[in-house]
This record gives sequence, structure tokens and C-alpha cells, in this order.
Amino acid sequence: YNFGWLSGDLIAGLTVGMILIPQSMSYAKIATLPPEYGLYSSFVGVFIYCFFATTKDVSIGPVAVMSLEVAHVIKHVNDKHPGQWPAPQIATTLGLFCGFIVLGIGLLRIGWLVEFISAPAVAGFMTGSAITIASQQVPGLLGVASRFDTRAAAYKVIINTLKNLPHCTKDAAFGLVGLAALLFISWATKFYGRKYPRVQRALFFAGTARYAFVIIILTLASYLYAHPRKDKKGNYPISILKTVPRGFKHTGAPPIDRELLSAMASDFPVATIIMLLEHIAIGKSFGRLNGYKIDPNQELVAIGVTNGIGSLFSAYAATGSFSRTAVKSKSGVRTPLAGVVTGATVVLALYALTGAFFWIPNAGLSAIIIAAVSDLVAPPRVVYNFWRISPLECIIWWAAVLVTVFSSIENGIYTSICASAALLIIRIARPKGHFLGRVVLRQGEEKDYREVFVPIPGANGNNSNVNPHIKVDPPAPGVVIYRPEESVLYPNSSLVTDALVDYVKKVTKTGRDLSNISLADRPWNDPGPRSGKLVLSPEDAAKPILRSVVLDFTAVSSVDTTSVQALIDVRGELERYASHPITFHFCHILNPWIRRGLVAGGFGIAFDEKARARIPVEIAPVVGPGDNDNADGFLYRDTREETKADEESRHPEIQQSRSAASSATDFEGTIVSLHTPYFHYDLSSAVKAAERDALAAGNSPSPLKRSTSIDKDFSD
Repeated sequence: YNFGWLSGDLIAGLTVGMILIPQSMSYAKIATLPPEYGLYSSFVGVFIYCFFATTKDVSIGPVAVMSLEVAHVIKHVNDKHPGQWPAPQIATTLGLFCGFIVLGIGLLRIGWLVEFISAPAVAGFMTGSAITIASQQVPGLLGVASRFDTRAAAYKVIINTLKNLPHCTKDAAFGLVGLAALLFISWATKFYGRKYPRVQRALFFAGTARYAFVIIILTLASYLYAHPRKDKKGNYPISILKTVPRGFKHTGAPPIDRELLSAMASDFPVATIIMLLEHIAIGKSFGRLNGYKIDPNQELVAIGVTNGIGSLFSAYAATGSFSRTAVKSKSGVRTPLAGVVTGATVVLALYALTGAFFWIPNAGLSAIIIAAVSDLVAPPRVVYNFWRISPLECIIWWAAVLVTVFSSIENGIYTSICASAALLIIRIARPKGHFLGRVVLRQGEEKDYREVFVPIPGANGNNSNVNPHIKVDPPAPGVVIYRPEESVLYPNSSLVTDALVDYVKKVTKTGRDLSNISLADRPWNDPGPRSGKLVLSPEDAAKPILRSVVLDFTAVSSVDTTSVQALIDVRGELERYASHPITFHFCHILNPWIRRGLVAGGFGIAFDEKARARIPVEIAPVVGPGDNDNADGFLYRDTREETKADEESRHPEIQQSRSAASSATDFEGTIVSLHTPYFHYDLSSAVKAAERDALAAGNSPSPLKRSTSIDKDFSD
């Protein structure tokens, strides 16, 4: 530890501590727990987490959404087993076992599972949860919380709050003033901080201290107003926090009740997802913001250990807090050790300030909660960006918000997960693809040019971001170039291959003379023309016959058995349609497992010497000598022992395709294996080879005997 970091850690730790103390008691209120349990969770969270963390910014402790879920679990258990277990025991047990689950996920190194939930889905769930929490706190803010069920769905709470506005109590004076002060201070410090950059940092610390400042003022006002007005029954004219036990009064190992675990088992998945999802999202966000990378699995271990040890102090479930993390980051934190300073601040409050906590108005705590969760609501510009980037994900955002508000946070998180998974499956199962044509590019007045391949306008109904007025030349007659946009796997293989077959039949003609085929020999579902009549219109007759297909696998990262079998079926169908063998050329196959799968399906291999001779051998400089022809089919040459004349006489096909950079080394080798001449490293060479095949096909090569199943042996 460098002591030059100490000042930043002290400032950040104290700043977060001033926010954490009032927030933790407020969040304990959301969880329907006594306020001291929020302080217990705060101390353990910040103190234990700093020894396991891989991020310096994240602040662990009670958070609004997790507290709301704890309240739901307590209510759910009490509805099934009324009064059998106290609320703190239920909350502590939930935190303990959720911590164990998260710890197990981290130790098994499967934290990547959280990546399946998209950012808009998380944002929608958080926004819906914030609206739900705020709606549940407004009745307490106005003093009407006792008149109806504030734990119902958010829309019901909002309706009941509006109905009970005439019954507001004196608590509203404390709550509304406190909320207005919090929002005004937040706005003013940000506005004048931008207007006067010199005092921006001072205004920032003034803004972060607003929670402590407002709660102190409200507590003082509450004491001055309520203390002299205590009635004979010991009640006060406003709702106050009352006694908060001094120190740690409920420490010890939590009792483990199997019946309790059975009662709350159905709530573990949602609670665990909330615990790890919010934390990982916050950690990654601030890691990117501050230029470092977190280890998600280690972070899950840290959360698991924190909640496990926290159960010894009767703490309830804790995870990363967005608002406190933002404050901690902006305060200039240097290391995770700032958590120790924050923990010491909480311990000081537990032992020295509990007497003052007695007079904190509950309406003031509601104001703090509403102001805190307002940061979780996605602003309109963020939602608009969701729409601009991906309209479907914007719909997922709205679905998560509406389900959370009109149903529950459990259904909201399940909606987020299911919608994200469904969108991912749809994108995999329904990929787009492009049929490509050639465009010649030049720079200014230069004579040099290069060829690029872009989607053909209107082909397969696909739109392109290419200038619509640019002339796109199709490949040579009889050649089709297709580029899928996703990996070709079993969910989408039929769609990809059907698109290829349909396009081929659209731009080429069949190689058979159907007019001479007997009606009895036609398939039952092929009506065809009657014998003796023309089969093809003049437009169709002018179309070429398919000779070669080029598949650009730039976007393909994997194939499977189903997709390779589908390619085999396509090859058979196209060869029957064209009435002669079709060559399939592949390019940009960078994954060796794709190459292996295609070779197993009989692709990439030259079945006859004439076909092999038509394909140029592409060579490039290599580092160091090699064998003349190794087991993988790579050819090497030592150019030091060969003269230019010898090269031209012995290897004319290699000389033609010799790399321009080959003079930089004394050794050259083929870039792809000679065993698979139909696999090319770039699209340009694949298209040239396919066009050469199409030109040579006029000699009508003899039909090849090919298998129609991947189970056959293609080594011959």
C-alpha cells in the first residue's frame, strides 16, 4: 500500500459513510426490518468486501432493490407460516444461502452466465423496481401508510395514495420538505458545478453530504416539535424511528431451520440473480469508466464471502450500490481500503449516535429512499438510444418496466431474463445473409484499383448500407456468392440453406430439358408444362446454369453436424437442379473445427486432378525452412537454392500467385493446405477460383459419385 493513496481513500470512505448511515436505515425500512439491521449489513459489506474485491469503486451494502426482495420473501414466508420465524431470521437466512450460491458460481468460474441478460433488460428491471420502491414510500412520506397495503403492486399503491391524499398527516411536512431539499441540493450542486468549474469539486462534496445534512435538520426539527408533545400513552404527533440498539446486539451464528429453507426455496433464484446481476453490472460499468478490468468470478466470490460472514452479524443480503459507488468513484478513491474507513464510520455511528437516531422522522427516511432510487430510473435519452440501436431491446426495456410496475419485481426479473433469451434465440435461429457482387474502388485520380464485394441490391430482400446508386456487378455467370451473418448451426441451418437454394433458382436456370420428361416421371408436387411445350420463357432461357458457389464464412464462428448435413443436402439439390457437379468454395475459415467439419462433409477436397489443377496455389513468406510437403498438406520452398528460371520451369502455377512480399524471406509456403484447395484465405481468391471453374465447366466434367450423408467416408 502506498501512503500517497491514503488521502483519497480517507475522503472517499468518509463521504460514502455519511451517505450510507441514513440510507442503510432507510433500506432496512424497505425490507420491513428494524433499522439496526441495515447498519449491520452496511458495516459487514464495506469492511469484508474490500479484502476480496477486484474493483476499487464498488460500495457493498444494503440496496433498495435487494431490500424490496427481502421484504417480499419475509411476507411470502409469513403468509405460509404465520409468526413461526421472526423477520430478521428470515432475512439473515436468505442472505446466507444466496451468498453460498453466488460463492459457488464464482468458484466454478461460471459468472459468464450473467452475460445472457442484456443491458436494456437490466435497465428496465431497475427502472421498474425504482418506480415500485418510490411508490411504496410516498404513503410514508405523506403519513397515510397505515390506511392501505403499501406492499401491493405499484399501480395499486399509486391509486390508493391518490385516494387518501385528503388524509395526509403532519408527517407530510417533514417528508415533503426533506424530499424537496434533497432534490434541490442535488440539482443546484450539479448546475453550479457546471457553471463554475473552479468550485465543482467542493460543490460535489456538498451534494453528496445532502443526505446527512437533511437528516440532521429533520431530526433536530423532529426533536423540537415532538419531544414536548408526547401524550400519556407515550406516543408522539409524528412517526419517528424510536429506539435503535447501541452496538452489535444480535451477533452470532444464524440458526438453520430446514423448514424455513423449504419455505423460501422458491425465492432463492430471484434473490440470487438480483444480488449478482446488479453488482456485476455496476462493477463493469465503473471499471470501463476508470480504465481497469474486473474479474467477474472473483467479484462473485467476494459477494458470497461478504454475505456469508455477514450472517454472523445478523446482516441481511447486501450487494453493490449504484449511487454510493458513483459517489465513491467521484470522491477520488484510490484503493478498496476505503471500505475500511466507511466501515469504521458505521461502527462509530452504532456506538455513538444511536441516541440521536431515536428522533429521526420516518417521513424523512422515505424522502431519502425516494431521492436515492431516482438515480436508478433510466433517463429518456437512454431509452431513446435503446430505440436507435435496437428497437427490439427497447421493447424488452418497456416490458420489464411494465411487468415490474403492474405485477411484481419477481415477474419483472423473469420477464427480463426470458425476453433476453428469446431475442438471442431469435437472432441465432433467424439470421440474415447477403448475396454479394463486385465493386471496383479507386482513390481519386489514381490508376490503381481494388475489388470489394458488397450485397447485391434487392437480392434476398436484404437492405444494405452501400450507396444505392453505386453499380454492383454480379459475379461471373454461373457463380453465386453468399455470406451468412451468423454461425451456421442447427437452429438456423434450414433457413440459411433455403435462402441459398431459392436465390440460385431465381438467378439461374435448370440444366435439364423438362419438356422431354414424361408426366409420369415428374414428382407429384411438380405440375410442370405438358410434353412438347416450351419449359423456359425467353427471360429464363437467358439465365446461366449454376457452376460454382462461394460461401464467405467471415461471420461464421462454428458449425455443427446438422448444418454440415444441410450443406450436403443443398449440394445434392443444386447438382440435381443444374444436372452436373457444383464446386463449393469457402473463404475466411479461421476456426480449425469448421474446417474439420466441412472436410468430414466432403467439402474443400478436390476429387479429380483436373479440378485440382485449375485452382492456383497461394503462397506467402514463412519463418524458417520446412519439409517439402508435410502431413497437413503445406508445401514449402527454399528459394536460396532455386534460380528464377528454375522456378518458372518447375512451378509455373506457384510463380503466378507468388506473394509480392515473398522477397523479404528465403522461404515460402502455401497459406492453406494443398489437401483442401477449395478453402481460401480471402474472398477475392475464392471468387477467382470459382469463376475459373465456371469457365472450365464448358467441357462438361463427368458426374461425381458423392455421398448424401455426413456419416460416409469422404477420404477417397
